Amino acid sequence: MRALRCMTKGQLPQLEEISRPNPAKGELRIKVSACGLNFADLLMVQGSYQDTPPYPFTMGMEVSGIVDALGEGVSGPAVGTPVIVFGGQGGLAEYACFDAARVTPLPEGADMTEAAALQVAYGTSHVALGYKAGLKAGETLLVLGAAGGVGLTAVEIGKLMGARVIACARGADKLAVARAAGADHLIDTETDDLRDAVRALGGADVVYDPVGGDLFKAALRACNPEARLLTIGFASGDVPQIPANILLVKNLTVMGFYWGGYLAFAPAVVTESLAELVAWHARGKIKPHVSHSLPLAEANAGMELLRARKSTGKVVITI
Repeated sequence: MRALRCMTKGQLPQLEEISRPNPAKGELRIKVSACGLNFADLLMVQGSYQDTPPYPFTMGMEVSGIVDALGEGVSGPAVGTPVIVFGGQGGLAEYACFDAARVTPLPEGADMTEAAALQVAYGTSHVALGYKAGLKAGETLLVLGAAGGVGLTAVEIGKLMGARVIACARGADKLAVARAAGADHLIDTETDDLRDAVRALGGADVVYDPVGGDLFKAALRACNPEARLLTIGFASGDVPQIPANILLVKNLTVMGFYWGGYLAFAPAVVTESLAELVAWHARGKIKPHVSHSLPLAEANAGMELLRARKSTGKVVITI
């Protein structure tokens, strides 16, 4: 079978022919339909992601596909069932084996490309805003990087939770995507002063930040008393240093959030969230925005779209 393999740190992944895997005890094998790309994939290539596997490994964190074979001790989902799974690696291949406990069944007829874009982005925002930050209806949610993979889902889920959403992104085209997802107010980080613009709108009660750097510092100073700031990632490449005096004066809370970490110490948080998101998707309450869908042979081009920030929402590789 074909698989996109990362052989050594910093080397561009290569498409290779390898043996089709067989499921071990507790695993099942999936015939992969599609695989969503994530910023973490770029970090894995560099060797700087917190969960980078030992080299060499097959790229691809989140997949949709059809159950193809069951390993010892696995009773389901049955062969032929459409599913999604977050495996952390292995998804950019024609077949992949995963822990059966991580698999979430899909309704028959589900859009497999959209399903592949569902887990990391929507799961991150759903758990971060609800379980972690306790976002309440009527509060003001400030979303940085609002046209990106996770930022766009934060806009959409924030609106579903009843918040007033301020979306921040670079340029009119990206802001238009955020508006279509339900944003109430738009801030162009290329031309607007974030701190002043948010304060003029009454301040932020919850900040969702996958960007870091100067935008985090500006958002911190635009918070209302008792605001909660979610640190999702550092797409800017700059990990901000937090002035504790501002936290003290405004009674602010900064929360680190890593969605994949819950799979190790509280997996039910993730599995229950994904079950609800699959139900929302089936009812049309959420619809993943896939700006680019590319074949497996163009997976490196898809990652370059993420690196150059030329995509909105998700980039999905179809197998």
